[in-house]
Amino acid sequence: MTSNSTSPTSTSPTSTSPTSTSPFSTALPPVVDAATWERELAALRVREKAATRELDAIAARRRRLPMVRMPDYVLEGADGPVRLAEIFGDHPQLIVYSHMWHDGAEWQCGGCTGFTSQFTRLAGLEKFDARFVIVTQGPIDEALAYRRRVGNTMTWYSTAHSAFGSDVGAPPDAGFAVNVFLRDGDTVYRTWHTDGRGTEQLSYLFGLVDLLPYGRQEVWQDSPEGWPQGPTYSRWAGPEEIAAAYGDPH
Repeated sequence: MTSNSTSPTSTSPTSTSPTSTSPFSTALPPVVDAATWERELAALRVREKAATRELDAIAARRRRLPMVRMPDYVLEGADGPVRLAEIFGDHPQLIVYSHMWHDGAEWQCGGCTGFTSQFTRLAGLEKFDARFVIVTQGPIDEALAYRRRVGNTMTWYSTAHSAFGSDVGAPPDAGFAVNVFLRDGDTVYRTWHTDGRGTEQLSYLFGLVDLLPYGRQEVWQDSPEGWPQGPTYSRWAGPEEIAAAYGDPH
């Protein structure tokens, strides 16, 4: 846990100690008058706006990246073999999430299961000439059964009989990734890739959680002294919980 007890508000002469019977009563921000709060918020907003402009600059640089031509991979979908170029549908752009898969496991990666469960309405991407799908190393029948089990609404493909997964940073039994592709006719190009924490930038859940006073409540985060914190991932919903909430009970 990293102490942040020297924040400006904690030393404000107008602050008071909150009174509460909550078990978190010792982990509360200081109470200040409205003018002090507005001043502190305005100071933070300067940094938030700077971060927004930096993200705009990063996106501009991303749009100027070169690309690499991809082989003519054949994956498997619900209706059988499908060429990578066909996965785009009528769109020239494609986002692919490579979902971790461990053969024989009852439950697949909780992080991947939770991340992809967030995407339930993807039609809006079509307005931007794009599609977003899942590719996994699992056999297609097992992958589709797991999809139903956890209530996932995205379109899934299998790369069990293709080198595609390994070639884009998601080999068997290891790794997850996000890749972006551009199609020109029947030719497909890889334009962008990320993994690790780069993936969380696409998650609305963490964007919301990071707005909360207690944040993610994980030990690696820089939080004030006494803030509730636990092991990393300990608050993430597991695949069993996701299945119970959204999946097919049959």
